[in-house]
Amino acid sequence: MAQSTRSRLSCKPVKPYKDFPLFPHATKRWAKKIRGKLHYFGPWSDPEGALKKYLDQRDDLHAGRAPRASGEGLTVRDLVNRFLTTKRHLVDTCEITQRTFADYHATCGRIVEAFGLTRLVNDLAGDDFERLRKDLAKRWGPVALGNDIQRVRVVFRYAYEAGLIDKPMRYGPGFKRPSKKTLRKARAAKGPRMFEAEELRRMIEAANVPLKAMILLGINCGFGNADCGTLPREALDLAGGWVDFPRPKTGIDRRIPLWAETVAALREAIDRRPRPCNEKADRLVFLTQRGRSWAKETCDNPISKETAKLLKELKINGRVGLNFYALRHTFETIGGEAKDQVAVDSIMGHAREDMASVYRERVSDERRQAVTNHVRRWLFEETPLNDSAASS
Repeated sequence: MAQSTRSRLSCKPVKPYKDFPLFPHATKRWAKKIRGKLHYFGPWSDPEGALKKYLDQRDDLHAGRAPRASGEGLTVRDLVNRFLTTKRHLVDTCEITQRTFADYHATCGRIVEAFGLTRLVNDLAGDDFERLRKDLAKRWGPVALGNDIQRVRVVFRYAYEAGLIDKPMRYGPGFKRPSKKTLRKARAAKGPRMFEAEELRRMIEAANVPLKAMILLGINCGFGNADCGTLPREALDLAGGWVDFPRPKTGIDRRIPLWAETVAALREAIDRRPRPCNEKADRLVFLTQRGRSWAKETCDNPISKETAKLLKELKINGRVGLNFYALRHTFETIGGEAKDQVAVDSIMGHAREDMASVYRERVSDERRQAVTNHVRRWLFEETPLNDSAASS
């Protein structure tokens, strides 16, 4: 009897290659244990077919879902591929930024992770989206969660508007963005996302070239990372003390008066600018040590990284959300105290969908100057303007 058992076991096939993911089970089928349960994929005699079946069902099984039968219809793989191709075309025509595309790409990856590549889109139901939201909520805070949910909805709305599915998706009552109350509570828990005047003065004093000029642009003009990274030299009128530069994100025109301190810092940054690596980089005000743009469409933007180092050095990094972009929050907050929100919006590059904005054709330079002067007085505590810096 023992000899007979050994004989049968010796007939088991060996794996076709070392990394073959299945093993030969005693039932004469290729198998794999997933999430504590054995699954079978085909007879010993057909390892290729067993492997194909495993690969088709792998995403569902590892996620704890029952594998769905393959059939005709739009799959999750087809949807995300077509959606991302469309968005890539918009990047190529400069209608959306590379950062926006990266956000969509990451969201599509999470859709695939949740539903699997071979899942039919028409097969998705409310409980699937509820589980997706639960997974996203473990990953993100309320603001990022709301943004990701919105991007998921954009992906599936694309499927309907492109004629890939016959009716709009039904997400169920649970797949909603966090409420305004939840967002308010989360924001209150984090505290103000702005710098105080004393902190900013220390930052300006300690920052090296060109970060000092970028910080001054942030608090003088409400500039963000992309503004500084893409700012062309022809946008600056240093002799007159103005910058004319549409906001990269929205294309809204901006004309902003520059403080003497900002002009002086910009002159120094341009004088000490590294050699540009190409003709396109030569147009920019700020260049990295390799002669490239500071504008990187990534979460670890180099301007943010350099600012984080500075804040850590100065021990100003104790509050949540303090980064380079918090300079825009600071300008909006202090600039609003000048009691001319229209002028603040024109500097920030914000567009309001109200009737007054439709009829308003311009905002005077005097109104913009009054706002930036107010912010400067707050920052430097009524320190007299250093007129010689602008003319140096």
